[in-house]
Formats: sequence, structure tokens, C-alpha cells
Amino acid sequence: MPELPEVEALKDFLTEHLVGHEIVRVLPVAISVLKTYDPPLTAVEGHEVTAVRRYGKFLDLETDRGPHLITHLARAGWLQWRDRLPDGPPKPGKGPLALRVALETGEGFDLTEAGTQKRLAVYLVPDPGLVPGIARLGPDPLAEDFDEDRLAELLGGERRQLKGALRDQSLIAGVGNAYSDEILHAARMSPFKPAGRLTPEETSALYRALRTTLTEAVARSRGLAAGRLKAEKKSGLRVHGRTGEPCPVCGDTIREVSFSDSSLQYCPTCQTGGKLLADRRMSRLLK
Repeated sequence: MPELPEVEALKDFLTEHLVGHEIVRVLPVAISVLKTYDPPLTAVEGHEVTAVRRYGKFLDLETDRGPHLITHLARAGWLQWRDRLPDGPPKPGKGPLALRVALETGEGFDLTEAGTQKRLAVYLVPDPGLVPGIARLGPDPLAEDFDEDRLAELLGGERRQLKGALRDQSLIAGVGNAYSDEILHAARMSPFKPAGRLTPEETSALYRALRTTLTEAVARSRGLAAGRLKAEKKSGLRVHGRTGEPCPVCGDTIREVSFSDSSLQYCPTCQTGGKLLADRRMSRLLK
């Protein structure tokens, strides 16, 4: 799933390639991708893109005198830039193509989604705040005013475990499954640690890990073409998706906890005092 660093890099890439150009066609291929119907997609055609913005994991294409074309790539969605779009409209089918945006230059991009669960979302709205997912977003962790005190305030009343709290978009915007694993590893904290019980020292460590992990990931992704961002994300991860490999810090074996539709990875030595976390469904620690 694209998270804050990848979406930030896509924002920079699209700013360079879209701003100042006219959208001539928006062609939906999978009707399920459309989450709004008024105004219709044709309302954005003929308008120039004036800015590209990011809200958490949402991408916003702002146009002159027109609505905002907003995308959330969800778990398996992606944006594929094309220097030259194919001739003719795309054909509906069972393939991954969900929507195509064409510019007056002949360039454009496709939104694609792999798998059978279709969660990729496209909205056309007069204001980004009308998108429910944007309206309920928490603060951006890379914003200048997001300081240690703000993090302490957000976590102070939490009864959830850190892993779940970090992934909650209404609490902190933009962090997902992969980077929450990376942040907790950098902070040397268990994903099951209660979020509301951190000491001031632990809050400070978590804040540093949060900012450093995301800032470094953004820096690695910045300037890359859209097609290279997935590979860059994977190569930069230290624990997420690396079950069975040695921890790059201590050499212990990276372990996994599986959920119904996802998993987390962690290092026992770095994060849990050597204890192995039981499967979440068992709700206990292995002794």
C-alpha cells in the first residue's frame, strides 16, 4: 500500500508533469472506482491543473475554475505515468486498469488496481474537505507544527496498542502497515505496547523515530519516477516484509504476527526484550 512517503513522491512527480497542462479526458474503466457522481467526471475536462497536493494518503489534483480530482490508491492501487497514451479509449474488462487521465500533450496516467478486492477510490468534488476520508484525517506527522507535545497529546487518551494507534488515519495521517513497523523498530518498542502508557522518554523516542523514518523515506523517494517508487520503498524497509531475515541492527531473526488480512514484523531483541509475540488472535505473549 502506498503510504505517506510514496504519496508525497507521487505528488512531487505529478506537480512536475501535470501542473500547467490541460486535462482533456478522464476515462473510467471500472465503475467501482468512482465514489462521487455529481459533478460528473466530464466536469474536469478542459481545465488546467494548477496544483497537486497530498492529504495523508490522498492525492488532490486542483484545477483552475473547476473541481478537485482526488485519488486514494488503497492497498493495491497504483499510478502509472505514460509519456504516450495508447490510441483509442481503454476497453472495459477484468484487467487492473481502473481509470485513465489524458492531457493535451498526449501524455497522461493510468490508475490501476491489482487483486480482487477493489478499494481504489476517485472523487470529483468542489472542495477536498467534502471527501469523508480527508475530513476525518488527523495531523500530518511531517507538518512543521507537529511536535513532541502534539504526539503526547494524541496518544495520551489512547487505550489501543501502538501498532493500531499509528495506523489510525484519524489520529495521525499517512502512516500505514509498513511504516508503523519501521517506526516501532527504530523506536525499539513493541507493537503491542499500550499507546496511552508511554513515559515522557518513550514518547520522545517514538517522536524521533516517527519523524526520522518518514523524513528519510521521503528523501529516498524524492525525484524518482512513479514506476520506481514501489521498489525503492521495499529496498528501504528494515523489518517490514522481512520475516525470517536477520535484523540489520542486532542480527536476531525478524518475526511475524499474522492477522486476518495483514501481518506485522518486528525484532524480538530490539523491541520486546527477547519475547516472541503470540499471534494477535491468541491475545497473549509466548513464554
